[in-house]
Amino acid sequence: MGDSAERTPLAAPPHKLSLEGVREDYRLAELDEQNCRTNPIEQFDRWFLEAQATDLKEPNAMVLATVGEDGKPSNRVVLLKEVSDAGFVFYTNYASRKGRELEANPFCALAFFWAELERQVRIEGKAERVSQEKSEEYFRTRPRGSRLGALASHQSERLSGRHILERRLSELQTRYAGTDDIPKPEEWGGYCVLPYKIEFWQGRTNRLHDRLLYTRDGDGWKIARLSP
Repeated sequence: MGDSAERTPLAAPPHKLSLEGVREDYRLAELDEQNCRTNPIEQFDRWFLEAQATDLKEPNAMVLATVGEDGKPSNRVVLLKEVSDAGFVFYTNYASRKGRELEANPFCALAFFWAELERQVRIEGKAERVSQEKSEEYFRTRPRGSRLGALASHQSERLSGRHILERRLSELQTRYAGTDDIPKPEEWGGYCVLPYKIEFWQGRTNRLHDRLLYTRDGDGWKIARLSP
């Protein structure tokens, strides 16, 4: 028998994506206790307006992290629609995975990252449903296609194919042709995340970043600097 018949094929090397050389040295700005607001919501407003002025794509995009009854975390990007002293508001389907997890455990976390400004904001809080009236009011401001899409999608359910969504949407377009009176789905609405911690992160050179943590203290807030 020849050597070729006895030779064992070499195993393929394990996949590896090397990222050691991917790095940025942050130098744009600094953040200290003297140039920030004592109220973190006001500080967030300032940073958000600066992000908007930089013409970033969807600066209101934020990562929402939740934990289910099984204790396992999950996250996804949602869109901030309102911020006030009460908290941070977004809208979703209550029957979605995030909705079910927030009903089981309302404690959650939000994160914004504005790379062009070398800034990050992290928020920890407790989610509460906004009123049906508020959800109805916001739903009516959404584009027609988004309202029909909310009716067509049973968010987070398994689908055998996209054609099911397309068929539902087509049926709804026919049903509501000639009218703008599109009802809000009963299971669709808003959450307000009431913050008890808000951290502002400004990238600095040599990875010695500025981190200021606001923690709820009664009716006010206290500020602490964290090591990077």
